[in-house]
Amino acid sequence: METLAELQPELVFKYFDEICKIPRASGKEEKIISYLVQFALENGLEHKKDKVGNVLIMKKASEGMENRIPVVLQSHVDMVAEKNGDTVHDFDKDPIPVYVENGWVKARGTTLGADCGIGMAAALAVLADKSLKHGALECLFTVDEERGLKGAKNITKGFFTGKTLVNLDSEDEGELFIGCAGGVNTFIRFTYKMESTPSDYVGYKVFMTGLLGGHSGDDINRGRANAIKVLNRFLWRTSRRFDFRISNYDGGNLINVIPREAYATLAIHKDLKQKLIDRFEIFKEHIEDEFGKVETNVDIELLEVKTPEYVIDELTQFEFLAALHACPSGVLRMSDELEGVVETSTNIASVKFINNEIVISTGQRSSIKSKKQYAVDMLTSLFSLTNARVSVSEGYPEWQPNVNSKILHVTKSVYEKLFGKQPAVKVIHAGLECGLFLKEYPDLDMISIGPTVRDAHSPNERLEIVSVGKFWELLKGILENAPVATG
Repeated sequence: METLAELQPELVFKYFDEICKIPRASGKEEKIISYLVQFALENGLEHKKDKVGNVLIMKKASEGMENRIPVVLQSHVDMVAEKNGDTVHDFDKDPIPVYVENGWVKARGTTLGADCGIGMAAALAVLADKSLKHGALECLFTVDEERGLKGAKNITKGFFTGKTLVNLDSEDEGELFIGCAGGVNTFIRFTYKMESTPSDYVGYKVFMTGLLGGHSGDDINRGRANAIKVLNRFLWRTSRRFDFRISNYDGGNLINVIPREAYATLAIHKDLKQKLIDRFEIFKEHIEDEFGKVETNVDIELLEVKTPEYVIDELTQFEFLAALHACPSGVLRMSDELEGVVETSTNIASVKFINNEIVISTGQRSSIKSKKQYAVDMLTSLFSLTNARVSVSEGYPEWQPNVNSKILHVTKSVYEKLFGKQPAVKVIHAGLECGLFLKEYPDLDMISIGPTVRDAHSPNERLEIVSVGKFWELLKGILENAPVATG
């Protein structure tokens, strides 16, 4: 079992190792921001920070490269903080428990943070390596990307000056991304009343664990089960036959993640215990049969627990279970222009009982602005049939492809010379910050690249080591062959 210090390219993995030791969950990036500022000071590099925490570190052109168009290398500093239910880890202070296995870097029971830690590491390696050939560089490190692209949304014109931007947040080596979907979040809130549990009721807890989960953009078309939808399927169908009451429901955590785990506590008349158990066993067999080829570690359990003291009122329970059962989650439409690419999707990300409210968090994505709005309207109309309240976030725009991009031409040429084959040119269903930069920098020429990362946003996240080497060689080649400034 190797350590990160033994991996190649050495400089990239050196910085990735350091980044993994620094807590940087979304919204809690103070320590990684301080690290970046200290890095700039130690390396004698000019830097600045804006009001939301975005950091820009600048490096002068190497000798003979002063005529190149300045390039911005962009990555985000935060990571998705997800862990398995049985993993003891404090994302506010503990380092990511990384290890190396069979050609991949992984983490024990938590997200790895290669999204976008490896992009940050590559940018730092470029800044630190004095042997590289490149024009003037600006390395932009944005904050709070995973919760809604806050750093990119608040970027001001003039914070950076480069006309070419290379985003380092993609997750497929050999694929160049020139466009992405836009996204928005829709939140549904039910207010419920607490009622005393009938005296002749007993308590049960339903567990849905072991699912793959994953990125709600990249992985939405992979046929993975949504823990909230699966759990609710059992609750809604069972509620149609037996009189039981819900005390608590907890599924998912983060807005851009397909939920892997969900739990519900319920109370049912003691005379119906065996019928509930029998029905659960049939349901469990159905789920394992339906998802077994994809979800190989699915675990569904029904355990008798202490009877809850209170349950929610019947009307709210009925509306909540029925509407959630009808609420779509997954691919809504595939692209008509790009084979195998998702055009529009929606994801039920979490359900929480908080202070007498049920809060359902969802996310909608589309490469077409009107279809994104259609997905939001679909949810809004559904929940308007209940007593729920619906609110919608500001969202972020799609990034429309530019097939005539100069940096695309350079990147394709460099890739072919390095590896003897043409890279695939694609758009991605996940959200990238590139579309937001165009608001203040409408003439920006952009591309997104990265090494291979699998199962981002889940504890199964892993980084392919050999792909990091190819990513590094490609990045160096792009900088050395960046377009020459004219005029």
